[in-house]
Amino acid sequence: MLLLTFLLTLLSFAVSLLLGIMSTVMAGRLHDIHPDMTRAYRHVALPVAAVVAALGLIGATILEIHNFRQAKALAGIARASR
Repeated sequence: MLLLTFLLTLLSFAVSLLLGIMSTVMAGRLHDIHPDMTRAYRHVALPVAAVVAALGLIGATILEIHNFRQAKALAGIARASR
């Protein structure tokens, strides 16, 4: 569960950083200024990765709870049918 959340967070950080760098470069060329690449890290990639990490952890936890309850109910049905 934690490994999947970590990998999802890394992937989202990489993709959002790429998109942030591309948009920063485009905005710099559009306005004829030198782009500040730290904005891509601080204002795009890091918040996106934090949100995806939180949502991924919540989603994985919900799925684990669901699977646990389902297995518990099926075990109860199997015990009752004997």
